Amino acid sequence: MELLKRQWHNLSLRKALVFYIAAATVLALVLCALTAKFCDLMVKEIYLAYPEIEEKYYLTNEQGEQLGDGNYIVKHPVPLSSGDQRLVDILLVLPVITTPLYSALCILAAALLFYQNKLKRPLAELCLASEKISCNDLDFTVASHSSDELGQLCASFETMRAALSQNFSEMWRQMEERKRLNAAFAHDLRTPLTILKGYNEMLQASGDEQTRTTAITMQRHISRLENYVDTMSHLRRLEDTQPNYRKMSLKALAASLYESGTIICERAEKRFSMQNRTASPALSLDGDLISQVYGNLMANAVRYAVSSIELCLEETQEGLLLSVSDDGPGFDKTSIKKATDPYFTGEKADHFGLGLYTSKMLCEHHGGWLRVGNAPSGARVNVFFKNSFFKSR
Repeated sequence: MELLKRQWHNLSLRKALVFYIAAATVLALVLCALTAKFCDLMVKEIYLAYPEIEEKYYLTNEQGEQLGDGNYIVKHPVPLSSGDQRLVDILLVLPVITTPLYSALCILAAALLFYQNKLKRPLAELCLASEKISCNDLDFTVASHSSDELGQLCASFETMRAALSQNFSEMWRQMEERKRLNAAFAHDLRTPLTILKGYNEMLQASGDEQTRTTAITMQRHISRLENYVDTMSHLRRLEDTQPNYRKMSLKALAASLYESGTIICERAEKRFSMQNRTASPALSLDGDLISQVYGNLMANAVRYAVSSIELCLEETQEGLLLSVSDDGPGFDKTSIKKATDPYFTGEKADHFGLGLYTSKMLCEHHGGWLRVGNAPSGARVNVFFKNSFFKSR
């Protein structure tokens, strides 16, 4: 019995569907036959309650005397009452009506049983697995309860989940290893850089003009290496940064961003303008994180702008959208794809190409995103910060 049950459980979906349809067809035929038989018996029972009237005829002689007992020759049926006649009519039509009804009900029952026994459980498992994978939750298993097509699909999902979990674990290990290596590299560079700075100061105090010129050139490159080390240390701290949400006035935030943008552009001799399209008095945001991202965007825009930079603040249903546009050459196709990659500069410049990368990382920590593109007259970078009130709802 257990073997038959297991074989039925592992039956393919196609064979199981054929079996359910065949069983439904047989059941419908049986019900139709039973209904027809029942109606026929009921009709006969009704007619038995109305015995026929018979007329008896006798043979007579010439004198008119009856000869023998006579014979019943003519039978007259007794008419049915109106109620019984209506019932008989219904019983005669009922088998014709119930045939399609039984067929539809049996097929519907077969479909429901097929779904309940063969589809419902594995589909629920797969749906739950898809939701968890989409949320980056791989701490679960996909159970396979049969060997049919859906059972094989569940097994494939479990294989995929295990592979993703292994890949994520390896990626996380590599990221942690990279962080440790960067920290160790930055730490180990500080000591030789300090020594080089000391020797460089001694060389700059030399009486030889060529030596002093060489020392000044060395000082510039030593400073660049120091900035690189500081950037690597700062980058590791940013990767672990989490936003500190607090309710803040959008008017005050806009005023602060405008003031910072004006100062930056005045130093670079560029024109600055701002559009404020916010309406709410306050949102739950991390103002320090927003200011840091904004500073990176402004530094990047000042580097490429010809004469003007524009800031646009816009409130959306989910949070705050901030756009920085410049009238520079804009992003080329390669830069649009790689602008947010670490250490990508797109030019030979005295910076490390981490501004947009760190900005993107901070935006994602804030539940938002960063996107680069081109405006009609230059480049544009859009960043979004999610309102924590909306996030909690």
